[in-house]
Amino acid sequence: MVTGTTVHSSKEALRLTRLFPETLYSTAGVHPHEAKSWDEETEEALRELLANQEVVAVGECGLDFNRNFSPQDTQLEVFQKQVSLACSLKKPLFIHERDAHKEVLEVLRKYKDRLPPVVIHCFTGDASQATAYLKEGCYIGLTGYVWKDKSEDGVRRILEDGILPLDRLLVETDSPFMYPNTRASKLPPYVKEALTERSLTFLHRYCTFQRNEPCSLPVTIEMIAAYMKKKSDQVALQTTFNALKVFGLTT
Repeated sequence: MVTGTTVHSSKEALRLTRLFPETLYSTAGVHPHEAKSWDEETEEALRELLANQEVVAVGECGLDFNRNFSPQDTQLEVFQKQVSLACSLKKPLFIHERDAHKEVLEVLRKYKDRLPPVVIHCFTGDASQATAYLKEGCYIGLTGYVWKDKSEDGVRRILEDGILPLDRLLVETDSPFMYPNTRASKLPPYVKEALTERSLTFLHRYCTFQRNEPCSLPVTIEMIAAYMKKKSDQVALQTTFNALKVFGLTT
């Protein structure tokens, strides 16, 4: 899944999908960092992109009140426009949220009866936030970030305590970020022991200089499976099925 964050990058993402048909898919949207770039032509440009069958979701859109690269009121306005667009086109929403959990929920609840599937991308919040998103019917996307979260109420807890059910979990890279550092001392020994030589070799051979790429996904799956006390094959199959269902992909 090649993610668009501006009209331009969304067009480039679509171009890549056409180089690798039925292997790559893409999204089209305006990231909250880029919300200030929205103009009177943006929505129509996104509509045209989303009319293509390879473009399977609206986003990456949402709110980022941590960095505020765009003014908060502008972020809110642009996010609501994209939620409305997703509802009208019946395309899934791919959402970025940072330090704006309450505000994202408020926007989503305005469209509650019309919402398509919603993915909270690269979730790094706490258990109460995960529970609130799940209650609204959202899917939770996890990345290699699971290696570094050691808070008592964070991502590890939602996996270990069964707060996040397997049928609402998606696994992603967020490449080139969120590299799964399998050599970190903070990674619990039982998780390290669950990592297979094959997946580690694949990771270290192809994801060089901690540049995160899809080759990291087997290791991320194994870490998540260890926290959930499930077999990695089970997590891999279920999360693949979830992705096919949410994004309407074909195999």
